[in-house]
Amino acid sequence: MPPFPISPDQLERSPDVEMEFLRSSGPGGQNVNKVSTAVRLRFAVHSTPLLPEDVRRRLILRAGRRMTDEGELIIEARRHRTQERNRTDALLRLAELIAESWHPPRPRRPTKPTLAARQRRLDRKKRRKSVKHTRKTVDEEKG
Repeated sequence: MPPFPISPDQLERSPDVEMEFLRSSGPGGQNVNKVSTAVRLRFAVHSTPLLPEDVRRRLILRAGRRMTDEGELIIEARRHRTQERNRTDALLRLAELIAESWHPPRPRRPTKPTLAARQRRLDRKKRRKSVKHTRKTVDEEKG
């Protein structure tokens, strides 16, 4: 299996991916106010045929606040000074998010504390009890 179930190249060619270029804050020298190097990638999660339904659900959960009410996943890339590197960065981040969502999470197997752990807990509680007991004030005799 390739490292990405859906490669960044496939995503770039997909009609479900839109890229918008905007001016970036941060490094850039004289070009910072003239060149739109930042990338805002929009991926239509709900309508894409690229994802099976279970992967789609896990991707929506993983995306969290990056999902819009319209079902679009938004990724902003502005780490680099060039538009091309930011574009590649955004596509790679989307591919990684999809790859993480591709495999279902392993179910948690419930475990119990060991006998030694339970004993340590009870010993700590006894020590704490005795510390608190020694702090109690002694009522003075009323005369």
